Amino acid sequence: DLLAAQRRLHEADRLAVVRQVSRDFISRRTADRIGLILFASAAYLHVPLTFDHATLQQLLDEARIGFAGRQTAIGDALGLAVKHLRDRPEHARVLILITDGANTAGELPPLQAAELAARAGLRVYTIGVGADSMTLPGLLGGMFGARRLNPSADLDENTLRRIAELTGGQYFRARDGDELQRIYTELDRLEPVEQNALYYRPRVSLAHWPLALALTVTL
Repeated sequence: DLLAAQRRLHEADRLAVVRQVSRDFISRRTADRIGLILFASAAYLHVPLTFDHATLQQLLDEARIGFAGRQTAIGDALGLAVKHLRDRPEHARVLILITDGANTAGELPPLQAAELAARAGLRVYTIGVGADSMTLPGLLGGMFGARRLNPSADLDENTLRRIAELTGGQYFRARDGDELQRIYTELDRLEPVEQNALYYRPRVSLAHWPLALALTVTL
């Protein structure tokens, strides 16, 4: 229907913004090995840790909604990141988790995964993305009036905040591209470019499709 189509368009735009800002962030991390984890109904390592940022960015650009399913396995994505980062040097165990949803799939609960990450010495920075509200135009020239909805209604900020707290990271809220850019600038300050990182690719939700971009640096 029209409402679903408008939401899909909005989410596609959001994913485009996340890609663009993430691309700028990756380009600044010249000395970092960065990887990419995709997660939705399941989580998998899409790009291992690498200095080949050009290939990483190409694969990030080619990723599409639904690649990994239509749910959100945040806990499994964190568990996979722990597996690939726990043997890295201590200063290099850094993850950035970007999502616009809540955990709805997977075998490992997010807070349990966060405890595993903390024991393995990983710092996890979490970013909740999406506007607080959007207005959809009315049908038939406005006869039925415009409709307002909250695109971030499914965002589980409490869990994202707790994941960051447990691992010594920080939670950020990005309602638009400018806020996300400022968050990445702050991450550059918190995690100097000399170290390796793991960046999470978020997967954007369409309707109830959660954002699951996870770059292993880690949306």
